Amino acid sequence: MLKIHFLGTGTSQGIPIIGSKHPVCLSLNPKDKRLRVSIMITWEDVNLVIDCGPDFRQQMLKVDCETLDGILFTHEHADHTAGIDDIRPFFFKQGEIPVYGSARVIENLSRRFDYIFSNVNKYPGAPSVNTNVISHESSFKFKNKTIHPIQLMHNTLSVLGYRIDNFAYLTDIKTITDNEINKLIKIDVLVLSALRIESHPNHLNLEEALKLIHKINPKRCYLTHISHLMGFHDEVTGMLPKNVFLAYDTLIITSD
Repeated sequence: MLKIHFLGTGTSQGIPIIGSKHPVCLSLNPKDKRLRVSIMITWEDVNLVIDCGPDFRQQMLKVDCETLDGILFTHEHADHTAGIDDIRPFFFKQGEIPVYGSARVIENLSRRFDYIFSNVNKYPGAPSVNTNVISHESSFKFKNKTIHPIQLMHNTLSVLGYRIDNFAYLTDIKTITDNEINKLIKIDVLVLSALRIESHPNHLNLEEALKLIHKINPKRCYLTHISHLMGFHDEVTGMLPKNVFLAYDTLIITSD
């Protein structure tokens, strides 16, 4: 059984947005307060994180995570990668942390965080990673699981979603081909990004997300990567089909 911890369910600015007077940003409901999007998947004694954004340290403290077995990156945008320096406590305890991403993402991170990815003139105290280049064209083994990367399009940028067992995580998606949808047959639990009510050039809005959910037909779906323009958590929840839920930070779900 997989246990999925929602570390963050917000969009790139998080909610509340700095300096915003939008009603959702002023909400006192904890479910309307969202860190940058990320999940941790656990099984047996394995902790696997998808994306490592600028709130990573805070998220790891919240879930009291003591070991980190690997990070899967969806793409290189800052809200998904900017927290990588905070793997240091895990590195000091465990050694190199395995990271997985497309060739483009690994190259991008190697430039931005060269002190982490390069072993040349290594600064004492800097963390190190074990890089693994992956592609949507082939699955790979991680611990005792098979992970299936899924190609999504974030407008014109290719990003990776992931399927493990009967669980799938698709974020920062605008479109997906039928070939990639075929990798999602018989999904029990789907996590899917849905940015807001109105349309957006790079992300699914709520209507588009619900159409894709109907096509994939999971037993349950949890929406994430949510902006303040989606509306109040409790109000949006009342608008959703019975098998679709608005995720929130600290939510924990399971998938067989």
